Amino acid sequence: MAEITRRRSGELLKGVLEVLQGQSDGMLVSDVFNAVEISVPPTPFEASDYPNRPGVRRYEKIIRFATISAVKAGWLVKSKGTWTITDEGQKALSNFPDPEKLMLEATRLYRSWKHAQPDEESDAASDESESEVSASATLEEAIESAWLEVRTYLEQINPYDFQDLIAALLRAMDYHVAWVSPPGPDRGLDILAYTDPLGASGPRIKVQVKRVASKKIDVDSVRSFMATLGSQDVGIFISVSGFTKDAERETRSQETRRLTLISPERLFDLWVEHYDSLEESDRQLLPLRPVHYLALPD
Repeated sequence: MAEITRRRSGELLKGVLEVLQGQSDGMLVSDVFNAVEISVPPTPFEASDYPNRPGVRRYEKIIRFATISAVKAGWLVKSKGTWTITDEGQKALSNFPDPEKLMLEATRLYRSWKHAQPDEESDAASDESESEVSASATLEEAIESAWLEVRTYLEQINPYDFQDLIAALLRAMDYHVAWVSPPGPDRGLDILAYTDPLGASGPRIKVQVKRVASKKIDVDSVRSFMATLGSQDVGIFISVSGFTKDAERETRSQETRRLTLISPERLFDLWVEHYDSLEESDRQLLPLRPVHYLALPD
């Protein structure tokens, strides 16, 4: 990495932050790379492949290295393959138009963050070693790649298997599933569950499941589901494609209707959290296997 100067890292970081401006939902990392390549083209060195990894060029990895400090600085959020600029990141772009100064500020904030971590060594202000940065970037790539495979799987799963997956998750979370919609029109209700076996106490839980990958669930769809909820009901709306901002705002504004929206990312996190509690047959609806990577402390 000796060929990459602080100014060049700053140019790449600035390119990433500029690409993400105005993208309230963030961007897939592959789209970020493509957009940055237009505004900050790779040098011949960056465009070349790693000698021991033919077909894998340096450019994308170098961008990852350049943005690690920005995450700890609070300028950038990376979550399951989606990168999003924060309000602090917007301010940093405005306050530090010079790429080298932008990178220096990100590094300063990173070091401040590292100093604040428990059990930190007295020389914590020293730069991360290349091996530590490389391990961090490798783990980041692995998480993104794994999530892309999971999301693709969820988008392609049979709709009724997806219903069964949600019912299995609810059972693993100690809810009692009373009914799962059979094939055919569901009239806005896919699963009915309770907090006790007889449904004699606690709320009735109504679940709607949408496995449509083409577009996010809009506010009208959310309102239609809310219309099916009684005063004592709790609604759960699960969508593989996620929800529009208007749909999320509508849900947050409710004072009398209790509704939770679950994105594919949240669904996956819940599946992982309760995986050990699933029946073995249910695990096959979304089978997982942990893979261990070197994860040096931040």
